[in-house]
Formats: sequence, C-alpha cells, structure tokens
Amino acid sequence: MHLEWQIKPYQDLSINEFHDIIALRIDVFVVEQNCPYSELDGKDKKAYHVLCRSGKGKIVATARILPPGVSYPSVSIGRVVTDQSVRGTGIGHELMRKCMEYCKIEFGDDNITVSAQKHLENYYKNHGFISTGKEYLEDGIPHVEMLCSS
Repeated sequence: MHLEWQIKPYQDLSINEFHDIIALRIDVFVVEQNCPYSELDGKDKKAYHVLCRSGKGKIVATARILPPGVSYPSVSIGRVVTDQSVRGTGIGHELMRKCMEYCKIEFGDDNITVSAQKHLENYYKNHGFISTGKEYLEDGIPHVEMLCSS
C-alpha cells in the first residue's frame, strides 16, 4: 500500500484536512469506542498534525504533537489513531516513529509524554515509553501517563 506522510502545524491544514482528521478521531474515539467526549479542546490550534494518507488520499492515521506547556511540561503526543482498514499493518507503529522523529527534530532531547489508554500500554512501551505510575480515568476509559526519555 502506498502511503503519504505529512506533518503540518494547524495553520497549514486545509479545511478538508482538518475535517478528515476530526472525522477519523470521532469515528474511532467516540463511535467505535462508545465514548462521548468533547473532541474539540482548543489544543489542535497549537499542535503539529501528523497525517498518513492512503494511495486514494484518505487519511488513515493521524496524531497530534503538542509543544511543551500545552498539556504537559514536556512535548506530548496524543490523539493517536488509525482507521480500522489499516490496523494490523504496522501503520500505527510507523505513525509513532514519525511522531517521535519529529519531536526530536523540533524539540530536541526533551522528554515526550503520552496519556495512553491502559490497554495500549505495551504499544507505547514498544516505542520506549515507561509508565510514570499515574493511572486515571479519562472520559470513563482507564489511562496511564507514560514518559519517553530521549
């Protein structure tokens, strides 16, 4: 499968790109996971958005990178999501690699924080993240704070 990767600050996203990012996040986080929550939290405007498009131009994976001080003292990666059609293909791992490479380029050797859904803790461990021990419910879903030291 041919994939196209891009990383853009919010102001460089087209209206259609932002629409498609939000549509994918709502499809997965709200509909698929049956978790009503307020998707638009104002942080997208401060984020770098990682986009993965299929050969047909459809956004099949996305994440957002937030600069230090937006959600955590360090840079953070969040809203990590893949379309059902590409799960199990390794695109989710490639998405995290792209995010982490960009964090290192843009923010240097700063720590990276994620608020991981508890059932995805091993996914993030595979990318060098370690639990801080802080576990909590976020929108009714168990989460764990994780940190990756560069």
